[in-house]
Amino acid sequence: MKVEERFLKYISYWTTSLDEQEQIPSTERQFSLGRELAAELKAMGLSRVTCDEHCYVYGLLPATKGYEHKKAIGFISHMDTAPDFSGKDVKPQIIQNYDGKDIVLKATGDIVKTTDFPRLTSRAGQTLIVTDGTTLLGADDKAGIAEIFTAVESVIRENIPHGDIWVGITPDEEVGVGSHLFDLDYFQADYAYTVDGDYEGEISYENFNAAAAEFQIHGVNVHPGSAKDIMVNAAAVACEIQSMLPPDETPAHTEGRQGFYHLTEMQGDVASAKLHYIVRDHDKTRFAARLDFLRQVEQTIKGKYTDNTVSLKITESYRNMLEIIEHHPYIIEQAQAAIQAVGIEPVSLPIRGGTDGAQLSFRGLPCPNLGTGGDGFHGPLEHITVEAMETVVQILMEIMKHPVEKDAV
Repeated sequence: MKVEERFLKYISYWTTSLDEQEQIPSTERQFSLGRELAAELKAMGLSRVTCDEHCYVYGLLPATKGYEHKKAIGFISHMDTAPDFSGKDVKPQIIQNYDGKDIVLKATGDIVKTTDFPRLTSRAGQTLIVTDGTTLLGADDKAGIAEIFTAVESVIRENIPHGDIWVGITPDEEVGVGSHLFDLDYFQADYAYTVDGDYEGEISYENFNAAAAEFQIHGVNVHPGSAKDIMVNAAAVACEIQSMLPPDETPAHTEGRQGFYHLTEMQGDVASAKLHYIVRDHDKTRFAARLDFLRQVEQTIKGKYTDNTVSLKITESYRNMLEIIEHHPYIIEQAQAAIQAVGIEPVSLPIRGGTDGAQLSFRGLPCPNLGTGGDGFHGPLEHITVEAMETVVQILMEIMKHPVEKDAV
């Protein structure tokens, strides 16, 4: 099956995940695609294929005879789409011989602008797939699944020698828990790649260190007519806390490896208030300093009012996978060589976010991220070209063709 056929098939499944659910998967509908993917892997002839009770799909293409001594490699993608925008009843629009100009989405009139997505101009002459504007497309990350499955099928069909090749498809990546129940006792790869980025020549192995921070503020609420020296307005204290944070260190003012404090939610009245932040930085020393700064803010507020006025809870989310990947340079070298082999230059940019690969790396599976060829994820402007997906298939095949020796470091 061609990669575009797979992709169009997969995006027909409604697999949107949901935030703040206790169970994995967060939505039962993900099983519909999960079971289909397991069936496809079985039909290809893979072994140890399963779609488990939590909707994780695994399969193994055993090593060719004589290649059992090579490192086992894994390729990982996710089946869910982001809850940021509708993923139900996707109606893809296929533009043959795309002209490299702005695209008007026919159902809504929304415009995919080349000024917003500069790579579009280089896609002129290719077959572009966009939405009709009423849903996201689902290239994040059904393009990754289609590319992995097509590469594995091609290796089998062309009888290319290879080491053990593991395939892993997760639910709930978009809500941050995709790696939580990933079974590394079952998935016996020595290293892996998530296929979940944008530009097809991307190899990413740096991501944010991340934490969530919550200020809980307790006020003293009395009648305003007799409030002098008694009232503590929790909502006003919340505003005071926000004003203590550096105004130029927010997502709206930072890029590249610059970290930030991001106020994601606030609620409150005179009696009580809450501030929810996410804190990000690529550098672990600066990240630790950011968390310490929030603790200093807490102590300053306590000193001004009382110890009971504010409490701060910090929950670390994930860490920069570079800490792990830098000890396994062969993983990056192998991907860079594969990207160059198909005629494009590899690009390594720091991820201003996190990936399943970051969490898996700290669980013992070094796992940088490769691009899928898509862009505009999580909304109606999402798009991808057939040619970009075909290029990623070739990159994955190049990686599979050159298994790494067991003693590589």
